[in-house]
Amino acid sequence: MKTAIFGNEYQPQHAAGIARLIAALVDQGVEVCVENEFSTFLQQQGVVAVKSLPRFACRELPARVDLVFSLGGDGTFLNTVMWVAEREVPIVGINTGHLGYLTAYRLDEAPAALPQLLARDYELESRTMLEVRCPAVNIEHPYALNDIAILRHDTSAMLELDTRLSGVPLTTYKSDGLIVSTPTGSTAYNLSAGGPIIAPQARCMVLSPLSPHSLTMRPLVVPDDAVVDVTTRSRAGQYQVSVDGEVFVCPTSTSVTILKAPFSAMVVQPRGRDFAATLRQKLHWGG
Repeated sequence: MKTAIFGNEYQPQHAAGIARLIAALVDQGVEVCVENEFSTFLQQQGVVAVKSLPRFACRELPARVDLVFSLGGDGTFLNTVMWVAEREVPIVGINTGHLGYLTAYRLDEAPAALPQLLARDYELESRTMLEVRCPAVNIEHPYALNDIAILRHDTSAMLELDTRLSGVPLTTYKSDGLIVSTPTGSTAYNLSAGGPIIAPQARCMVLSPLSPHSLTMRPLVVPDDAVVDVTTRSRAGQYQVSVDGEVFVCPTSTSVTILKAPFSAMVVQPRGRDFAATLRQKLHWGG
């Protein structure tokens, strides 16, 4: 089996645990390669064994990788998805951050889980992703696992968002912005904006306006095969589009199209893990 490891550089306190995980993979005969910057970070932290492991650039995932490990928090997981999802390789999220909502394992329990992971004894969830298209701007990474948001840019001026749903006029949102979220991302920015929590296996997307200037404007759940076209008007000359936190700027009066991506993120979950348990454990439902 061949694995690739991504991680962030803000976890020196976890270097020893990461070293144990990598050693456990090597001991079981797994071919391990490590993303360039993460490899450099680990060597700086004294993880000597990494020096002998192949490295790769994040944009160039090696061929024939069977499993990808993401070591960090939710931000690291989203970055890993950005580089890996199009290949639809299974991704194992190992939390070394704070909430770790998107991750499946803690670092201290990962070595014990390796036999099941390497035997492919896990649940593999196909998570819907979104794509954004904007003819006015070149978007380097147009795919999102969580959400795509249209936002104000350095101004207090309200946005007017003329929105069409699969070619049919929907409404004009007069608001601070609009979030289009996947079920996976329903517990992220969408939740903060008052949108619904949706089970990740559901086949839908959510439109949630930000601070709408009308009491009748509420989050809307639509099928995931819907196509959302938004033309943004404002007194400001620009607005922002956020793709899982990666922001680019568009000129006012231009349009963006948001639709289901042509591939899915393949997320590894332990067998028996259910959505309700995740809500109780990580969002502290009932606490």
